Amino acid sequence: MANNREGGRRNSGKMRRAKRKVCAFCMDKSEFIDYKDINKLRKYVTERGKILPRRISGNCAKHQRELTVAIKRARNIALLPFTTE
Repeated sequence: MANNREGGRRNSGKMRRAKRKVCAFCMDKSEFIDYKDINKLRKYVTERGKILPRRISGNCAKHQRELTVAIKRARNIALLPFTTE
């Protein structure tokens, strides 16, 4: 016999879209992202040392590019590690 479930959909019809994250740097109206501010940069790096993508961090394109440059500069002068090991 066939399974008689109502609808057979996972979310039973209504799909709820997640709220869009807002760029933290646009909210603070910061002019530039400082590569020496390690505490702020660590929020955008995973435990394995990878830079979080824009869709996860919620940054705008402009600030995501600046953030990437700042993280790479901090890595080059050994303020941030390349990996965790």
